[in-house]
Amino acid sequence: MREIRVIGDPVLRTPAEPVADFDKELRKLIDEMFQAMYAVDGVGLAGPQIGVSRRLFVYDISGRKGHVLNPVLTVDDPAPVIDEEGCLSVPDRTTGKPQYAQTPRAAGVTIEGLDRLGRPLRVKARGSLARCFQHETDHLDGKLYIDHLTKEAARKIMLRA
Repeated sequence: MREIRVIGDPVLRTPAEPVADFDKELRKLIDEMFQAMYAVDGVGLAGPQIGVSRRLFVYDISGRKGHVLNPVLTVDDPAPVIDEEGCLSVPDRTTGKPQYAQTPRAAGVTIEGLDRLGRPLRVKARGSLARCFQHETDHLDGKLYIDHLTKEAARKIMLRA
């Protein structure tokens, strides 16, 4: 089982490299990412969160399940939606559970990328799926959800991380 990396690990703050090889090893990695995500009751997981600095993520949220390689995110509706958001890589150090905070995200997005066989894919999203796509794409750019919080809210999270 792949271990979830936590805040402080440099891989989480380093932009990930594009996926270039669409081979058996990649398919195995995607399967392992789903296993790791489900093992900790997550709804999304990006490569850097398991120490793999590659531009890919998996998700299973709101009845939608999939993976995206080399994603490009486009904001379709920039209206801010503030809702509770947490991250497997920013746990409370005493409980090990993700910490949550009211986090602003765009209301609607489109994600374009490739599937495990290198075929193009495109998904339009709103609601929790749009939030998930933005959160996971941030991971691939070396960002965390706390980067979208006020300084005070981020400080509260970091005191418990």
